[in-house]
Amino acid sequence: MTLQQLTHGIAGGEGLHLEFKKRVPAPERFAKEIVAFANTRGGRLVVGVNDDGTLTGVKDAAEEEFALTEALSQHCEPLVTVELERVAVSRKRQAIVVSVSESRAKPHYVVDAEAGRRTAYVRVQDMSVEASPEAKRLMRRRHDAHNVLFEIREKERLLLRYLDRYGRISVTQFARLAGISRRSARRTLVLLTRADMLEHHLALDEDYFTPGKELRIFS
Repeated sequence: MTLQQLTHGIAGGEGLHLEFKKRVPAPERFAKEIVAFANTRGGRLVVGVNDDGTLTGVKDAAEEEFALTEALSQHCEPLVTVELERVAVSRKRQAIVVSVSESRAKPHYVVDAEAGRRTAYVRVQDMSVEASPEAKRLMRRRHDAHNVLFEIREKERLLLRYLDRYGRISVTQFARLAGISRRSARRTLVLLTRADMLEHHLALDEDYFTPGKELRIFS
């Protein structure tokens, strides 16, 4: 990548597939950004960019690369594979472009060994946020989407009528609508999503579901 290409690439600011950092941040914070890209649709993190989008580069690219590889090895589970590329910004400074592909091994987690906690993150707009329970379930079950069996009962009919009228629904809305627990509502929505009857959408406040391709054909 040339300096011109990098400058053009960051001109639009941060977004779903792009994150800026002045330097490699604290290990867990860096791992969070990378895990979010891997769990969603991939993206690039550029080290050496100020908050205002000014491309400044870093003085010691080797030191920054060591810090980021250590962060990934210590705090990502399973490990996320990334590609690193240096781009000369000036005679003494370089930017580091960290490219992350959408992972086939997701969900990936950020591990906090001291707290005994691991957290999955996803990318929503220009932020990395904690993945919802339904998002994690769908990531874990993405390989067995064929031959999903389900029965259309009253709560499913109620769901379909609601979607036909309003176009989208969340776990909270479905649980309230059908008078069932959030756990039961989540299970139904995830099952119908795996069967391509629904489509899952990540959101900042609460994930939601819209009619999927099979439901559009069915209706």
